[in-house]
Amino acid sequence: MSFKTLVFYGSYRSDRQGIKAVKFIINQLKQRNHEVVFADAMDYDFGILNRMYKEYEKDHAPPKMEKLATHIRTADGFIVVAGEYNHSIQPGLSNMMDHFLEEYYFRPAAIVSYSVGKFGGVRAAIQLCSFLTEMGMPTISSIFSIPEISKSLDDSGIYQEEILPQRLVRVLDELEWYEEALQRQRMDKGTPF
Repeated sequence: MSFKTLVFYGSYRSDRQGIKAVKFIINQLKQRNHEVVFADAMDYDFGILNRMYKEYEKDHAPPKMEKLATHIRTADGFIVVAGEYNHSIQPGLSNMMDHFLEEYYFRPAAIVSYSVGKFGGVRAAIQLCSFLTEMGMPTISSIFSIPEISKSLDDSGIYQEEILPQRLVRVLDELEWYEEALQRQRMDKGTPF
């Protein structure tokens, strides 16, 4: 079965380490025949949240916002790649994602966290579980954390530690299970609201 998976990323820093994780994840998804769409907060910079997508008249949202809304609505699932800023979620990520709501409903999300230190961004990952669930995305139980990202992945997203792709298999297997199950429910029964 084929899935459309949207990968979110929210760092605005000039030396973005997390882009290595994004490249690694996208490569692994493509090897599993996913159609991958990359939503980078720097490319989808809507400014600090003033109006959500749903608050615009039909077909009057900014073109980039309309484009991302379409990608979200047509995705089977999401992977959120997140660094940890002061034990919290990256502001660029939460701001981009906060512009949408109903578009996410009934599609699963996986969390990939990273840091330059040994904890791999897990504190932000735990906060993301609540954040994503509140926006209507069931989050899978498996979290993929990448500690010491500057050593774990090169600039092209090629892993430097053999264990990384092995650890990711479980996460992607679980995400695909939910993508298939929820895709089938949406097609067969629609959504409850």
